[in-house]
Amino acid sequence: MSCKLCKVAVGAAVALALLSAVSEAQQPAGEAKGMATPKSRNATITGVVVDVSCKFGQGLTGADHKVCAEICADRGIPLAILGNDGKLYVPTSAAMSGDAQNARLKAFAEQKVKVSGKVFDAGGANAIQIASIERSS
Repeated sequence: MSCKLCKVAVGAAVALALLSAVSEAQQPAGEAKGMATPKSRNATITGVVVDVSCKFGQGLTGADHKVCAEICADRGIPLAILGNDGKLYVPTSAAMSGDAQNARLKAFAEQKVKVSGKVFDAGGANAIQIASIERSS
């Protein structure tokens, strides 16, 4: 291959790479590399904030378990909302690469709450991007 042909091939490869980068940059967030934004609905969920590990792994729950749930949350064990509808709602973040939600839920550990936000149902799981959270009776 001659030097002129090498320069043309390298130039074409660089142009193709730049075109691909510009195309990806123009895609809406969440749709890069062929990924579609999941469908969601706005909803308000009432339920109890639970320590997922202790609730489902050991059956521990309730007011007597509050301090333990807070300690687990500090250690990274996920807190979630066990809805009155019997579904578990895992809190997620719209931010990339995702902000942890335990700090928002820790003050409500083992308490009844009313949470509003975007709910995503997929693959048998439920997630919620929390817009607001308050104690409920």
